[in-house]
Amino acid sequence: MNGALAGLVILALGDSHMVYMVSPLHDALEEQGATVNTYAMCGAMAEDWLTRTTTQCFAERHDKGAAVVKNQPAPTWLLTDLLERNRPNLVVIELGDNMAGYGTLGALPRDFIRTQVDGVLGPIRARHLPCVWIGPPWGKDTAAYHKTELRTKELSQFLAQAVAPCAYIDTTSLARPGEWPTYDGEHLSQASYRKWSLDITGAIIGLKGRLH
Repeated sequence: MNGALAGLVILALGDSHMVYMVSPLHDALEEQGATVNTYAMCGAMAEDWLTRTTTQCFAERHDKGAAVVKNQPAPTWLLTDLLERNRPNLVVIELGDNMAGYGTLGALPRDFIRTQVDGVLGPIRARHLPCVWIGPPWGKDTAAYHKTELRTKELSQFLAQAVAPCAYIDTTSLARPGEWPTYDGEHLSQASYRKWSLDITGAIIGLKGRLH
């Protein structure tokens, strides 16, 4: 298959942002020649991919198949199982907002975030797989998320350092605050998710030669 990402078998996982991007991001990566398996869980933190629990909504999509999106409780996936099942040569992770403590904590919970990140990257590092971590987009300081520009930038800057050896995509550098509208302060409009998906794909294309 032709395309800038031909030869890549991508395992993509994330939180509710990835639920909304299960079609646009998956499509954008596939259009560049990659084979993609996408899994997303609402409200997911990094640790939720390591122990069996329950998610309240989820999305799943494989290669050229249709997306499955359900708003009902379901068992969570285990990252180790997904790595064995899908045999990726690139892991794409979109996580961060649910670990930031928006509106509830006086300071960014750095130790908590680092522990979460190190946990989810453990199986990836053990298999020496290249990975890309996608940072959070700008939001808006409204109920119920209270996602401030300061905390979003602080989180993104911290993740950029904490997710090594993954390459990091700084989503805050892709748009100005408020440029991508949200409908609840955190989750973007569908047009914004499509734009984000194309930007992520372009960034991965730019990183391809450095993903080892």
